[in-house]
Amino acid sequence: MRRARASSALFALIAAWAGQASALVFDYATDRPESLKECDALAFGGDVLPAGDCYAALRIDSDDPRIRAEAAWGLGDVRGANTQFQAAIETYPEDPRLRTRWGELFVTTHQDDEAVKLFQEALTIDEGYAPALLGLAGVAAGRFEDRARGWIEQALAVDDDQVRAHLLLARMSLETGDLEAADESLDRATRAAAAQDLPALEIYALKASADLLRGVTDSEWTAAALEQHSGFGDIYAVPAHFYIITRRYREAIELLFEAVRIEPDLWSAHAELGVNLLRVNRVAEAQAHLATAYRGDPFSRPVVNTLRLLDDFDNFPDIVKRPGLQDDIAGEGMILRLHRDEADVLEPYVTELVNDSIRTFGERYQFELAEPVVVEFYPNHDDFAVRTSGLPGIGLLGVTFGYLVAMDSPSGRDDNDFHWGTTLWHEMAHVFTLEATNHLVPRWFSEGISVYEEWATGPLTGRHIPLNVLQAMGEDKFLGIADLDSGFIRPTYENQVIVSYMQAGLICQFIGERWGQDALVAMLAAYTDGADTPGAIDAALGLTPEAFDGAFNDHISGEFGWMLDNFENWQGRLRSAYESADRSDWAGALSSANQAIELVPDYVGDGNAYLLVAKAHDELDDADVALATLETYAALGGHDVGALRSLASRLAEQGRRTDAIAVLEDALGVVPLDIDVHEDLGDFLLAESRNEAALREFQAVLALDPIDEAGAHYRLATAYRELDDAAKTREHLLYALEIAPHFREAQQLLLEIAR
Repeated sequence: MRRARASSALFALIAAWAGQASALVFDYATDRPESLKECDALAFGGDVLPAGDCYAALRIDSDDPRIRAEAAWGLGDVRGANTQFQAAIETYPEDPRLRTRWGELFVTTHQDDEAVKLFQEALTIDEGYAPALLGLAGVAAGRFEDRARGWIEQALAVDDDQVRAHLLLARMSLETGDLEAADESLDRATRAAAAQDLPALEIYALKASADLLRGVTDSEWTAAALEQHSGFGDIYAVPAHFYIITRRYREAIELLFEAVRIEPDLWSAHAELGVNLLRVNRVAEAQAHLATAYRGDPFSRPVVNTLRLLDDFDNFPDIVKRPGLQDDIAGEGMILRLHRDEADVLEPYVTELVNDSIRTFGERYQFELAEPVVVEFYPNHDDFAVRTSGLPGIGLLGVTFGYLVAMDSPSGRDDNDFHWGTTLWHEMAHVFTLEATNHLVPRWFSEGISVYEEWATGPLTGRHIPLNVLQAMGEDKFLGIADLDSGFIRPTYENQVIVSYMQAGLICQFIGERWGQDALVAMLAAYTDGADTPGAIDAALGLTPEAFDGAFNDHISGEFGWMLDNFENWQGRLRSAYESADRSDWAGALSSANQAIELVPDYVGDGNAYLLVAKAHDELDDADVALATLETYAALGGHDVGALRSLASRLAEQGRRTDAIAVLEDALGVVPLDIDVHEDLGDFLLAESRNEAALREFQAVLALDPIDEAGAHYRLATAYRELDDAAKTREHLLYALEIAPHFREAQQLLLEIAR
C-alpha cells in the first residue's frame, strides 16, 4: 500500500532532493549580499541554467558559510543549505540576518515552529531587525492570525520601504476582500522595489490576484510576469490561492494546471492541485499530483497526511444512489462514502436526510442540483481534518466543497453533543448556496443561510446560540454586514468565528422574517450576477449596508435586549441552582432553576436549567412535572441522549409510544450507532405496527455486532413475521437457535410458523 511505500522511500527521497530545482524564494531584505544578488537577477529573469552556474560557483568558491548556505538554497539543496547555516552559526553567532534566513529556510520546509524560534533569537540580538519581524508576520499571516499586523507595523516603523511588509499587507487585504487597501499596499511595494532594484514578480502575482477578485481573468500582470520569466508558475498559483479561500475550487484547478504546466517542479502547486482535485472528487488525478508533490517536497505534512488518507479510501466503498435506480432519491442522487464498519447502519439514515435536504432546499432556493452529491463520513476525526486541511487538529465538524460534503461520523466525536444530523443539514445547505451562485456567494451569507436552515428546517428544532455569542452580543461585538466576512477569515478576538457564524444566521433569519424567503433567493441571484454585499443588499432589500445594520441592531435589541440586561442574573441563578443540587437541596435548586428558565427560556445547552428542574422534581416525587419538563427540553432542541432515553421510557410507560418513537428518532441524530436506542425504537415501532421501520432498526442492531446476537436475530424474525415473510422469519430464527439452542421464544415462534 502507498503508506508503506511512502515511509520506506522517505529517506531516499530526502537524500535525492539535493540538486532539484525549487520555487523562487524572494529575499527582499536590503542587506542581502551583492554576490547573491547577481545570481538572483538571473534566476528572477528566467535564466535558470546561468543562475544555477552562478549559485554553484558561490557554493564552491565562497569562504563565507552564510553565502554557501544561500547558494545551496538557490540550487534547491535544502539539506546542504541547512548544514551550511548550522556551520555559519558557530562562526557568526551574533548575526541576526543569519538566524532570520535560516528561519526562512525552515518555513519553506514546513517547520514553522522552528522558524519562529530563530526569528525570535534574531530579535534578541537586534530587537528592531525588520526581516525577523516580517518572518514572524509571515508565519502568522499564513495561519490567518491577525497579530501579523502588529509585527508588520513594527517593521515599517524601522523602515517604511520594506517591500515584504507591503506585500504581506496586500495579501492579507486581498484575503479579506479589501481591494482598495491591497492596491495601495501593492503600489507602495512597486515603488519600493523599483527604488531598491528588487524583483517585481511577486508583486505582479498579487496584482493579477486583485484583478481576478474583480472578475478580470486575463490580467495584464500575468503577461508582464511571463514576459520577464516564462517559467514563473506562481503567476497562476498565487491567484489560485484566492480562488481557493473563496471556495471557487474549479477555477483554482484550472490555474494550478497552468502553474505546473509552465513550472513542472513547483511542488506547492502540485500539492494544491492534488488537494483541490480531491475537493471535486477527481480522486485518481489528485493522487497523481500529490505523489508528484511528495517526490519533490517530502517535508510537507499535508501532502504526506493526504496520501496516507487516500491509502485508506479502500475502507470507504462508494454507495451510489441515483433516481433511475431508486424512485425516492431526490435530485441527481448521491454517492455515499461511508466506512465499511459503519455503512450498513448509517446508510439508510444518511440517505433519508440527504433526500429530505435536497427536496427542501431545492424548493426554498429555487435551484436544482446538476450533479450527484458526494457525502463522506469519517470515523476518525483526524482523517476528516486531513481531508479538510491536510493537518490533524482542526476544530470543524463538517465542510462543503460544492457537490462534495465531508464530515465527522458520529463515532468520530467523543461527546454526546455532536448532532450529526444537524451538521449534515448545515452542509447540504452549503451545496445549494455554493452551486446556485457558481461559488460567488460570500462566506458570511453561505454560512448564515446554513445556520438559519438549521434553526428553521433542520432535524434539531429551535434556535441554539452559545453563551459566548450572547456575551459578545451584549458587548456590541457584532460586525457591520459589509465587513462580516472578515470575522470568518481573520478574527481579532477569541471565538470570533463562532460569533460570526451566529450573527450571520441571525441576519438571514431577520431577512427571512422581515422581507420573506424571496429576499434570500434574490440575494443569491445578485451574488450570482457578481454583486458584492452592498450591491446584493441594495438589489434584494433596497437598503444601504448602513441602513440595514441599523435595522438589524434594532431587531437584536428588541429580541435579546431584556435577556442581555439580565444575563448576569441568569448566570447567577444557574450557579445557585447547581450549588443547591450539590447539597441535595432540591427545593432550593428548583426555585433557582425555574427563575433561570424564566429569564432565558430557550437555553438548552450545557449546564441548562431544564435537566436540573427534571431531576429536582424526580427527587421530590413529582414524576409528572419531571416528564413535562423533559418534554419541553426536547421540544426546544435539547439533545442530551440520557435525557432523551429517559423521556422515551417515561412516555412509553404512559402508553404514549408514538411520542416515545419521535424522541428516540431524535436521539439517533446524536447516537446512530447506539444498540440500545435501536432496540428500544424497533420494539416501539413493532408495537405500533410500523413493521418496515422496525425492521430497519433491527437490521441496524445486527449490523452493530451486538453481544446478544441471538436476540438480534430473534427481533428480526419478529419483524419479518409481521411483514408476512415466512422464509426470512425462519432464516433468522434458525440463526438465533444456532447461537442459543435453548432460546425458548425463538423455539416457540419457529413451531408457530412450522404449523
